[in-house]
Amino acid sequence: MVAKPKDLSQNRALKIVKKASDEGYAVPALCCYNVESIIAGVRAAEAKNSPVIIQLFPWAVTYADGLLVHAAAEAADNAKVPVAVHMDHAQTPEIVKRAADLGGFDGIMVDMSHYEKEENFAKTRELVKYCNDRGIITEAEPGRIEGGEDGVGDTADFALQGLLTSPEQAEEFVSLGIHWLAPAFGNVHGNYGPKGPQLDYDRLRAIQKQVGDRVQLVLHGASGKWFFDELYDKVISCGMAKCNINDAMNDHFINVLKEKAGKAPLTTLIEEGTLAMQKAIERHMDYMGSTGKA
Repeated sequence: MVAKPKDLSQNRALKIVKKASDEGYAVPALCCYNVESIIAGVRAAEAKNSPVIIQLFPWAVTYADGLLVHAAAEAADNAKVPVAVHMDHAQTPEIVKRAADLGGFDGIMVDMSHYEKEENFAKTRELVKYCNDRGIITEAEPGRIEGGEDGVGDTADFALQGLLTSPEQAEEFVSLGIHWLAPAFGNVHGNYGPKGPQLDYDRLRAIQKQVGDRVQLVLHGASGKWFFDELYDKVISCGMAKCNINDAMNDHFINVLKEKAGKAPLTTLIEEGTLAMQKAIERHMDYMGSTGKA
């Protein structure tokens, strides 16, 4: 496993996303739940000559006791193109510290958005330093992005409801020392409903104008049902440089299992499911403009 540089400007996750921000494209951040999705992500990146981020949830740590993290880190270390490993939605100080101490992450999302503001800020500031001291950059979410994702703790009972991010809130979070900002501008985790995404692009542009020279903006909620080249073009033009994809890749693996389980050998299911994810990821590299940017 490659040691994390103490000079955070050399952190590979930061370098990947900053280059995307500077050059006007976005990098896919792949929500991976198994080794197959990690393999698919690296193969897609190498096939398209694209940078990529392998993204794991806390579930990957609690379920497999770090084994998936080490697999992702080894895959990133051995890839022929720039690949980084990030933890999405680490929602307690304990899981942030556990993930940081595993040694395989280049970045961690310090998601204390379910705490009241003062406690959120205090915990985020402390955990940002904890990660930075270990060569790890951080992401945070001002406001509250509604919805839920498989592998993320259920936040339905938390006191804070979905709140859109203001430029002033973005400024406050940047002061905590984060490197990536995940704004809430009408995006949601999971299903958007029959009307589809109702995104506030003016709000997003105002946030980018306020803090975009100091942090990179990242997109949560790029549902595979709604996000294709046109929507990606819009959010990237407003400053998004890292776009998380989940169902847009994982549903293709599930569909192979649904169609062929019990009719084909297990190895065939694994190989065809992996290839289906790879092809979906490659399409998203084209949508986001990262193809050829490695």
